[in-house]
Amino acid sequence: MIRAANWEHEAEAIGDALARAFHDDPVIGWLLPDGKGVAAMFVALARHIHAITDVAGDISGAAIWDPPGHRPDEEAGIPALIAAMGDRAPYGMTLDETMARHRPEQPHWYLAQIGTVPEVQGTGVGGALMREGLARCDGPVYLESSKESNIPFYQRHGFEVTSRFTLPDGPPVWGMWRPAP
Repeated sequence: MIRAANWEHEAEAIGDALARAFHDDPVIGWLLPDGKGVAAMFVALARHIHAITDVAGDISGAAIWDPPGHRPDEEAGIPALIAAMGDRAPYGMTLDETMARHRPEQPHWYLAQIGTVPEVQGTGVGGALMREGLARCDGPVYLESSKESNIPFYQRHGFEVTSRFTLPDGPPVWGMWRPAP
């Protein structure tokens, strides 16, 4: 069952689930190489920077979305991200700026993160999170894949690679677009 996150009671569990889901992610490894602060960073992103967080009922996975025109709560988000990331916060700013340069100008939904804990990967939880999120999207959707091995998953849900770019002294990232239904 996919449902909306309950931040009052589940923030830590959501952060932990996403940190576990992204444990081997090249961009997260570039961003926070020692792994310290990853869970807190995901909580700050989901609570303050992005708009919608869906979770699998047992919090074995989460998906974080923005509708077209969404504006983050930077006043709350930036201090929370700095607290989570410490001296690696400039890398977060570089990541955000680099990705923003590659985003389409056309209004679109944005899938910021989607991930499942290792124990349920390949069991359909990620697909259920994706289908639930896409069902609310009334226009095109954009995402960045930080792992080439995840591209086929996104393609099964109607996304196509539209760009490939490399982070400064970091890994490649693939921009992917899904047209409006």
